[in-house]
Amino acid sequence: MMSTTPLSLRRQVLVFATIGVISTGAYALLYLAFRTASAAEVANAAALILTAIGNTAANRRLTFGVRDRSNIVRDQAAGLIALLFALAITTGAATALHLSGANVGHLGELAVLVVANAVATLARFVILRAVVTGAHTRPARERVR
Repeated sequence: MMSTTPLSLRRQVLVFATIGVISTGAYALLYLAFRTASAAEVANAAALILTAIGNTAANRRLTFGVRDRSNIVRDQAAGLIALLFALAITTGAATALHLSGANVGHLGELAVLVVANAVATLARFVILRAVVTGAHTRPARERVR
């Protein structure tokens, strides 16, 4: 069950941001590792996918205070939707950077991708907050429908 009182929006944002910083660090390390052997878009997708499940699980538990396993598949599915949104934004940014002809190197690519990811993070928060807290704050009889 969810804890007796939902976390305040301010605390949710703070915890979400902290998890985001940690996830971004992991993403950056993975991206740079994958980028040595693959194109920017492939490295981006691999790094995003590998960090998405852990990010969603951490946000579910720490940001939104959900500790039980009910609705875990639905919550991870919401994380997947957020991942697809992030993937579209970051892949578009990487593609636009390459089409521009700018020669910025791997760190420059990473900087563009981190900014694009920051934009996608807002959508991730809204999606996860709506799905994770929405199902866990309704009475059980409403969730059964």
